[in-house]
Amino acid sequence: MSEKLSPEEREILDHFERQALHSVADVEHELETARQAARNTFHKTRRVNLRVTERDFELAHTLAREEGIPCQTLLSSVIHKYLAGRLVERPERER
Repeated sequence: MSEKLSPEEREILDHFERQALHSVADVEHELETARQAARNTFHKTRRVNLRVTERDFELAHTLAREEGIPCQTLLSSVIHKYLAGRLVERPERER
């Protein structure tokens, strides 16, 4: 089963197995924050046309396929996380 996991999922499983995961102090607040973020995901009010390099375009499509989500959803999520200060830099992807 572990061979079907993404690098992020493997990292989570590793932390779980080492008992390095800890519950947040206010679970209900965190759940409500996640619920609101999910609701807001579908309240799109502006359209944006964006030009990207061919390489970035292909990488975005590849990542979206791996995640099982539409490419526009992936790009919207990246932009949102960056603007919210929550975009976390990860080591370079294995190719």
